[in-house]
Formats: sequence, structure tokens, C-alpha cells
Amino acid sequence: MLSNEQLKRYSRQIILPGFGAEGQSKLSSANVLVVGAGGLGSTVLFHLAASGVGKIGIVDYDKVEISNLHRQIIHCTSDINKSKVISAAEKIKKNNPDVQVSTYDEKLTESNIKNLFKDFEIIVDGLDNFKDKFLVNDYCCKLNKKLVHAGAVGYEGQIMTVLPERSACLRCIFPDGEPSDFRQSCKEIGVLGVTVGVIGALQAVEVIKLIVGIGDLIENKILKYNALNSKFYELKISGKNPKCSLCDLKSKIHSG
Repeated sequence: MLSNEQLKRYSRQIILPGFGAEGQSKLSSANVLVVGAGGLGSTVLFHLAASGVGKIGIVDYDKVEISNLHRQIIHCTSDINKSKVISAAEKIKKNNPDVQVSTYDEKLTESNIKNLFKDFEIIVDGLDNFKDKFLVNDYCCKLNKKLVHAGAVGYEGQIMTVLPERSACLRCIFPDGEPSDFRQSCKEIGVLGVTVGVIGALQAVEVIKLIVGIGDLIENKILKYNALNSKFYELKISGKNPKCSLCDLKSKIHSG
């Protein structure tokens, strides 16, 4: 049941067609893990907390640096040298004290990923390199966790949602590794902060749709955004790649 204060706080969401108090209650009962409290994670965390997601986990082992601040909007100048997960958690609690926040000040690795994922039903990829993105993808498929993937570099970003039971995963689409347009990092070629914000906001939308059960998801396709021409592009995928080692119905587990 939603309290009177919650009904007021979320009133503009609750009156949406197909949303209602039932949808808001689903958000309040949901648990989401955001891996990375940088550019993508900053925007996702703000929106999920404001929308009323009940339990949010944050994984990151970095500290806030001045070069982060043009795009990592959950952090402030006064947070420089502070742990990113602590900085992010403080802002979430200021925005919405109802949200339960769990922080994990550690690097995501193959040895801790199962333990970090176990209490969460949706995983949000806010990472900045494809090696770690593939690790998250692999274990989401292995553990049957819903994944909202995204990446942004330069003036471009991309997003897709992976539902292990029914849709293509990252390895279905990129069997040879990371895509060519993301082989350089934002440290090497830069990134427009607003582009990261656009993609992060879209990730938050996907999470809300997953939880509430509304709308169409970005599954079996990649949605790409180019800030310079303000256009979105869709790369449609026919479904799971029958040659994908991760999605092989016989094993369901990637050999790595």
C-alpha cells in the first residue's frame, strides 16, 4: 500500500494511462542494481530514485575526479576524492528518503559478480569498457537476470535490453568482441556529457517499463543516438544467434 505522502510524490506518474497505483507499487517493491556510478549510472540513479524504485544497489570502486563532473551529474565539486558509491547514495537519499540504497565499493570481477547480482532482478550496465560489459552480459544470461545495456563515447550512444529467456544478448550481436565504434574510450577521444545523459535516461525508461510491464522494450535491436544530427537509428536483430556460445540452448553457459 502506498502512503498518502507517496501518493502525492508520485501523483503525476500514477495518473498515467496504464500506470496507476498498481504500477507505482511495483516500482516500490522492485530491486535494481546499477553497475557503474559514472556518466550513465548518474542519470539512471537519479531517475530510478525519483520514480520510486524501492531498492537500488550501486557498484563502483572509483573516486570522484574533477574530469568526471561534466557528465557524471550525481556528483558535485565537493565530492572530489570521495567514493562514487557514497557520493551517489547521499544524493539519492536527499532526493527520496524512501529508497533503500545498498553500496558496493568494489570492482566487479568474475569472483564476486554472482554474489553482487543475487539479490537483484534487473541489472543496469553503466560501465565504460566492453570487457566488463561482456562479463555483465554473460552472468545476466547465466543467472537469468534482465539486463539494460548501454554505452556512450564521442557524440554517440547505444542501448539495448537483454531478456535471457527470449532475446539476443551482446555476444549474439558482437561474437568477435566489442564493436569498432566503441574501441576507443572517452578518455582517448572524449564524450559529450549530454549524450551520456540522453542514453542514461533511456536506460531508466527501460527499467521502469520492465518493472511496471508497460510499453515496448528495446530488445532484439540496438537503438543508436547521434547527438550531432539529433537522430536515432535502429539496428534490428532477428533474435538469438544460433551460433552464440553463450545462448546455446544445450549449455546456456558461456565457456569463459
